[in-house]
Amino acid sequence: MKFPLLLFMGFLLLTGCGGYNSIDNFYNTHKNDNQVTAVRVPRFMLGLLSEISPEMKTLIGNTKDVRYIQFPSATPARSQFLNQQMNGITGNSFIEVFRKNDDLKRNVVSIREKRDAVKEILIYNNNGQNGSFLYFNGNFDPVKVRQLAKDDGFKVLGDGIISQFTGRGASDISPVE
Repeated sequence: MKFPLLLFMGFLLLTGCGGYNSIDNFYNTHKNDNQVTAVRVPRFMLGLLSEISPEMKTLIGNTKDVRYIQFPSATPARSQFLNQQMNGITGNSFIEVFRKNDDLKRNVVSIREKRDAVKEILIYNNNGQNGSFLYFNGNFDPVKVRQLAKDDGFKVLGDGIISQFTGRGASDISPVE
């Protein structure tokens, strides 16, 4: 009787601790931070985003969840903190398909696969002044994801999301909203 109880308690402990470094926790924690622009795209609005380009139409057509956060990262301590949080999220369960490190500046594209499909895409950028987090959940063609990462298509999509909701491009948004 003790072994099943210990096994169950161990399972609860593992699942409880595993959520600390999750996308949901990161989004929910930082969406209320000062000077943050946060967008979670409802499914019915995904059609608007698919009009950005033919590539985006293909990507968005298979999307279930899109989240975007733009946040200030003006101090080295803040940049390091955010970089460590992203490393924690992508550490074990994501595959990095692109990474560029320049001191505390980061550009990272990570994916989570299941069989022959990409299920999640996470794009993290931090230039030492501002950072952004773009997340997709759905069913995506790995070849198209690779091509979008190579052609900087995810930056175009991030700018498109911001312009759809604010009427401005991401580069037009000042750190103080």
